[in-house]
Amino acid sequence: MSTTMDQNTAKKLFEKGGFFILLNVPEGTEFGIDLKSWNTGEKFRGIKMIPPGVHYIFYSSTSHGDVAPRTGLFHYFRPSEIVVKKWDKEKECLSTEEVSDEDIVGLKENIRALDSFLGPYPYDIWEKWKKLTSSISENVLKKLIPLNGEVHSALELEYCTDNNRKDIQQSASKPSTPKHAQKLYNEYEDDLLPNLKPKYGTNLQFSIFPPNYYPVGSSPAEITKHSLDCSYLFEQLLSTYDRPQDILGELEFCYVCFLVGHSLEAFEQWKKILGLFCSCDDAIKKYRQLYNKFLSIIELHVMEIPEEFLADIVSNRNFVYVKLRNLFSFIKECDVDGTLKCKADRLRKNLTEQYSWDFSHLGSDDEDDAPVIVDLESNKT
Repeated sequence: MSTTMDQNTAKKLFEKGGFFILLNVPEGTEFGIDLKSWNTGEKFRGIKMIPPGVHYIFYSSTSHGDVAPRTGLFHYFRPSEIVVKKWDKEKECLSTEEVSDEDIVGLKENIRALDSFLGPYPYDIWEKWKKLTSSISENVLKKLIPLNGEVHSALELEYCTDNNRKDIQQSASKPSTPKHAQKLYNEYEDDLLPNLKPKYGTNLQFSIFPPNYYPVGSSPAEITKHSLDCSYLFEQLLSTYDRPQDILGELEFCYVCFLVGHSLEAFEQWKKILGLFCSCDDAIKKYRQLYNKFLSIIELHVMEIPEEFLADIVSNRNFVYVKLRNLFSFIKECDVDGTLKCKADRLRKNLTEQYSWDFSHLGSDDEDDAPVIVDLESNKT
């Protein structure tokens, strides 16, 4: 989509679109919104004609050729809304000082005088951005953003006691799902690490996965069942959201925080949610519409992420490939309508064409997970 538009369209967007005004920002600062970024000029005062909805505004201060880690903030813009921020020259970041109502009113009354100092929203990325954030509601944003309102690519850490550190590790650990039941920290390695925790108010408030993948009091047979099908864990996690579809909002939120905000913590949560979706059988039948939307979202996500990010550094196995192979196998054998199966088949073919991923022989055991066959006859003496 071209950024060139006729005068009538531009006038309507100027009147209905939002404004992000940034005062006193130094020249040369890296500044961006959604999927586009620039280096600010001397006259830069912000962005105009921002479409209503969720947007991600980010920046990096620059000094003598060095660029600071990226910092950003989400905002759900109302039609014609004006958001005003000031730059803190000493801290080289957005000021936490509130802009007075009087100043905001003054800017609103003279908004046309600022027109030449405001860059237009880059409409060539608008359609793509809408697809990437289609499930992020205002409530999802409020739940997930840090208390200080900013997303930092470099996590701010501070000292903590041993007891606090154990609490953090337990809340951040992976659920004890069957093949994923590995501790996040090795005890020996943990002793060598400094006692640090995210600075209060700066960490993303991700949903915490339930600690158990099976109900309390389950029999050995039931535990085995839940180890093969994580639908119980899936429903436990869904119950923590206001609406089931909000889990897709968190998935998209994590993806944007990683893709644009450069947050590795968000990428890890994205992988956990994806992994859970791909480890369920019964849930596919019960939440068909949710899975239908999930497939659309994942197709968009996987096509954007560089393939090297999808591989596990330790095992050199492609995490997303392994998980999606598992999901395609479940859907293939699942008693669901043809729409979901057709969408899964289309995604499988697109990924094969894009990355040459082999999804043949679905349902067969992975070589590393296949049972060991012991020939008892040959061992007899």
